[in-house]
Amino acid sequence: MSYLIVCSVALLASALTFFSGFGLGTLLLPAFALFFPVGQAVALTAVVHFLNGLFKLTLTARHGDRRVVLLFGLPACAMALVGAWLLTWLADTRPLLTYVAAGHAFDVTPVKLVIGFLLLAFALLDLVPRFRSLAFGARYLPLGGLLSGFLGGLAGMQGALRSAFLARAGLTKEGFIGTGVVIACLIDFSRLAIYSTTGEHDSVSGHVPLLGCAVAAAFLGAIVGNRTLKKITLPGVQRIVAVMLMGVSVGLMAGVL
Repeated sequence: MSYLIVCSVALLASALTFFSGFGLGTLLLPAFALFFPVGQAVALTAVVHFLNGLFKLTLTARHGDRRVVLLFGLPACAMALVGAWLLTWLADTRPLLTYVAAGHAFDVTPVKLVIGFLLLAFALLDLVPRFRSLAFGARYLPLGGLLSGFLGGLAGMQGALRSAFLARAGLTKEGFIGTGVVIACLIDFSRLAIYSTTGEHDSVSGHVPLLGCAVAAAFLGAIVGNRTLKKITLPGVQRIVAVMLMGVSVGLMAGVL
């Protein structure tokens, strides 16, 4: 069941989010969280996201804007380290609350609360049209890098903020996509460097077959997205996904997942 759900989400998310919408990490994290502890789910998602990003580089990297990568990407890399460290620290903290329901014990942990809250926040924001069209001027690129990098390191949710800050950076459509892919890879590289120094490294390496299948599915999705989809918005899909993410986030915060 884990293979079916994770790989299906990886394929569809990679295709639908090649140009716009939720990021692959935001969609894939809840799929992994259904079967693994939250900290491990974030690390597993990071591996798939990073390898998929490297694959996308072969398709779009030539369009990346070096100036924007430096202004946004360098601060993002630094804060990704901080966010990743915070995640590893939260993953080792004790539950805040333990309760019994329907004969089962559930733990409400700090890491579940934080990840669940972020999922809920991004899902709610995507339901509001005003926030979907949010954009910031080019002078805020370093600030955007700091925020996007921190959230990327903490929970892998960097795409929405990155897009908001790059939208008015004077990039062409191709440049917007290529620059975003380069920055995403830099953030993923930084956070994986931290994850690899913790116990999550061993737990991730123990699921290589699942990771391989998920990566292959994401690659296929990227090819489909690059060849068949244009820069379009998918409001119906976004609303459905947002509602599903809200359900997962509530489950995480309640300790059910």
